Amino acid sequence: MLFAIFWLAGELIHLMILAVIAAAVMSILLSFGVVNHRSQFVNAVADFLDRVTTPVLNPIRRHIPVFGNVDISPLIAILLLQALQFVLSDIYGRLVIAGLGF
Repeated sequence: MLFAIFWLAGELIHLMILAVIAAAVMSILLSFGVVNHRSQFVNAVADFLDRVTTPVLNPIRRHIPVFGNVDISPLIAILLLQALQFVLSDIYGRLVIAGLGF
C-alpha cells in the first residue's frame, strides 16, 4: 500500500513536470505565431495547460524578479518538482530500509 502511494505521488509530479513543459512550449508557439490562436482546439489545449500549471507557477512568479519578457518560472518549477521527486524517493527508501515499506 505504501509503495502505491509513493508511486502515485511520483507519477503525479512527473505529469506536472510534463504539463509545465507543454505549457511553456505552447506559450512560445503562440507568441511566435507558429500555431493559430484562433483555432478552437489550440485554445482548448492552451486553456487546459494554463489551468493545470497556474497553481504551481503563480507562487513562483510572485517571488522571482521579472527579467524583461523572459519567464523563468517554468524552469524553477521543474527544478523544484524534480527536487520533490528526489525527496519522496529518499523518504520511501528510508521507510523500506526501516522495514515499513510493505
